[in-house]
Amino acid sequence: MDKVVVTVVGKDRLGILAKTCTYLADNGINILDISQTIVRDYFNMMMIVDVSGSAKSFDEIGSDLARVGVELGLRIRCQKEEIFERMHRV
Repeated sequence: MDKVVVTVVGKDRLGILAKTCTYLADNGINILDISQTIVRDYFNMMMIVDVSGSAKSFDEIGSDLARVGVELGLRIRCQKEEIFERMHRV
């Protein structure tokens, strides 16, 4: 399993979850865990996904999702799970 942390942050609007998840499904990426919240008008989502079923590289997935974020007017960022854990260790 090749786990990646995907974060989505920005002003809430219609279609964020649908467009993000459609990209993942279309590219063979499985969502393992997901959490989302809306505080006032701001959307925040964090997903743990398995990219081992995708034909695309980590860099391609990250670039594609960043473009999806631009289309939606928000920021989508991908990090490999092991790097994310090391960066957020207390």
